[in-house]
Amino acid sequence: MKLSTAATLILLLFLIPLPSCKVKYSMTGGVVCPEAKNFSVQLFPNRAPLVNPTLSNDFTEALKDFLIRQTSLTLTSGYGDLNFEGEINRYDTQPVAIEQGDLAAMTRLTIGVKVKYTTICDQKQNFEQTFTRFVDYPSSQTDATADQVRQVIDQITQDIFNRSLVNW
Repeated sequence: MKLSTAATLILLLFLIPLPSCKVKYSMTGGVVCPEAKNFSVQLFPNRAPLVNPTLSNDFTEALKDFLIRQTSLTLTSGYGDLNFEGEINRYDTQPVAIEQGDLAAMTRLTIGVKVKYTTICDQKQNFEQTFTRFVDYPSSQTDATADQVRQVIDQITQDIFNRSLVNW
């Protein structure tokens, strides 16, 4: 039986072992080294001057959920192969879009989270950084709603993921 040149090349590709340098890719664009099997997220205490009583727990759980959905790693207690810790250091509102008569048409909710990320994979990827995002809402509202807080949390968790696993 004689094989064509193309069939021979394909057969050789399957028979020749390729170098074993591995990197895990997720379908969302994150890159995780093969040594990493799990991650941990420590409680992010709220140390902002203005305190939202549920923000610490809401943010911590949102970051855990996001990482579970976007990676194949498992959540572990204690310290994982990838570890996220830090604190909420900013939660404030301020008027924006001043209208006639010095009245604010919009109010801006700003949340800042200081994150310390450590990994067993490559110490050069470790970082400490503050992530800050905001959302504007009508000043006729007395306070930011849970949906608006959630919107800012979602933006910050995406930023943390991008910085730690997508390397943006």
